Amino acid sequence: MEPTRVLLLPGSVLPAELAYGALLASLGPGVDAVAKDLEVYAGPQPPTGYTLDTEIDGVTRFADEKGWDAFHFAGYSGGGAAALAFTARYPERVQSLALLEPAWAGSWDWSPEHRRVWERYRQLRTLPPDEFMAGFMRLGLRDGVDVPPPPGGDPAPWMTKRPAGIAAFLDTFETYDLNRSALAAYTRPVYFALGALSNPHDYGEIAQRLAEVFPDFRLDVFAERHHFDPPHRVEPDRLAASLLALWKRAEAQFPDA
Repeated sequence: MEPTRVLLLPGSVLPAELAYGALLASLGPGVDAVAKDLEVYAGPQPPTGYTLDTEIDGVTRFADEKGWDAFHFAGYSGGGAAALAFTARYPERVQSLALLEPAWAGSWDWSPEHRRVWERYRQLRTLPPDEFMAGFMRLGLRDGVDVPPPPGGDPAPWMTKRPAGIAAFLDTFETYDLNRSALAAYTRPVYFALGALSNPHDYGEIAQRLAEVFPDFRLDVFAERHHFDPPHRVEPDRLAASLLALWKRAEAQFPDA
């Protein structure tokens, strides 16, 4: 029996190995899971003309090199937005979709509160890097939740790329045309992990909107988690169990995929 093929994309802060190490250890045998870094960080600066299509092309190359015609896809934050874009483009290649608080999910049906959140994201662009990162993290949290302190010691070398990478994501979210109709036609299982302490007008609203798009959508709320202490790092065993159940259900429903 072939192992379950899984591709995981991280968010715009931690590299893939650091983001998903705990989850990969919790998945156990029988799963061929690979955490792939984002294309936005492939060089010292984001690629010229970067959009979510850049991430789609990178995933396509990676899967083709692995010989994966189809695979289960999981993405967190910016990687979740890229996973949505890939699924809209190549739904036949995605056996199931796991969304871990995607940073963006199209430009339709935004509430006034969601629009205000995104106006505050736009205003971050004028800030120096340290203030940009602090403001970015503050916006991801429910009111009253403390922003996690920065790690001690000198910043890791890869951290210097993060403000420009996050800004590149914000830029493509402004203009990218995510195909809602293609997502609505995706009938395979979709799982959404949401932290109850994350900003409800951002990630909570995204969950609500996607629940109205995908025919087979399941929401899993983690009561003590937020966007910057996500379940794949803090509760990997619980998330692994949910993902294993998702993949088993998808393969039972679509055995020839």
